[in-house]
Amino acid sequence: MPKMKTKSGAKKRFRLTGTGKVIAAQAGKRHGMIKRTNKTIRNQRGTTILSESDGRVIRKSFLPNG
Repeated sequence: MPKMKTKSGAKKRFRLTGTGKVIAAQAGKRHGMIKRTNKTIRNQRGTTILSESDGRVIRKSFLPNG
């Protein structure tokens, strides 16, 4: 049986916390900042923890080795 490999795109985009939650960059900050409110831009700084259902998909399918 071949080894399960981590998706190379996923290892650049996601990290796992110590408790197994998935950390990802905030979405919606690539372009079009002029039409966004300052509050939206401010709240999208840094990273966020994905929802439990999204995190489950990432962990099982894309990051099998953690």
